[in-house]
Amino acid sequence: MPGELAYATTKGAVDALTITFSAELAPLGITVNAINPGPTDTGWMTEEIKTQLKPMFPFGRIGEPKDVAKTIKFLVSDEADWITGQIIHSKGGFKR
Repeated sequence: MPGELAYATTKGAVDALTITFSAELAPLGITVNAINPGPTDTGWMTEEIKTQLKPMFPFGRIGEPKDVAKTIKFLVSDEADWITGQIIHSKGGFKR
């Protein structure tokens, strides 16, 4: 997207580091994953921003911190001990 060079660069760096660190730390039994939460209402959004973003979510609502927290809760559980090097998009189907 125009005007998002720095943002896109840092997101790409997080993805690359996640994959690299997961390979480096796997022999120690450590999993490494990243979560892309998409736009999340943590109090920073004005009503104008919410009005613009809401139609971009198929579920008809903007993400909340609890949505991402559920993904984190799973990733730190024993059930996720075979998941590593993944970038998980927990953004409710958000489309620009």
